[in-house]
Amino acid sequence: MYAIVETGGKQYRVQPGDIIRVERLPGETGEEVLFDKVLLVADGQEVKVGQPVVEGAKVKGVIVKQDRGRKVIVFKFKRRKRYHRKRGHRQYFTAVKIEEINA
Repeated sequence: MYAIVETGGKQYRVQPGDIIRVERLPGETGEEVLFDKVLLVADGQEVKVGQPVVEGAKVKGVIVKQDRGRKVIVFKFKRRKRYHRKRGHRQYFTAVKIEEINA
């Protein structure tokens, strides 16, 4: 069984037991998270597609980690103008372990 959920403006294909990295969610490690924007639910034979969401479908997960991603270097440069800017960025993320899918 799998589902497609939307969170943080992105869509994720999830199965029970998966660990996904999503945009930062409020909460501490060990707290339960409920995704209610479920776009599709599929189990072996039947596929339910929402318009835009599947009614009554929910995906439960547990927060595993609140952290920041790897550093990304942003470098701007204009040749012959003595212009260069170097900045770093680390995006916050939440690691969530998917517990169950209720359709």
